[in-house]
Amino acid sequence: MLDAMAGANAHGYRKLFDGSLGDTQMGPADLLSLGVRMRSIHATGTMGPLAIVVPDDKYYLVARVLGMLAAARRPMRVFKDPARARQWLDSPSIRAKVPELLASEASQDGP
Repeated sequence: MLDAMAGANAHGYRKLFDGSLGDTQMGPADLLSLGVRMRSIHATGTMGPLAIVVPDDKYYLVARVLGMLAAARRPMRVFKDPARARQWLDSPSIRAKVPELLASEASQDGP
């Protein structure tokens, strides 16, 4: 997924990763490795807001490991509920953080 986003030059857009019905065999070390890779991508340019939705039983593990990404200059939150994640991404304060080149597209999304 990270390679596809890089290839599409989609890092500046708002993103919702909904893993609420998913399960993973990834442990803390695997998530840490993924977090390190994501953090290196942050150095390549402006990152858009990111909402991550995970099942209740994975919330604290994912939130803790992804907490290391807090240094990134992007709004990012972990949610248990996809509707709340979408509401956050659609809020005016988050939509305002879309890079300037993408702002005109954000304003065309409608109400």
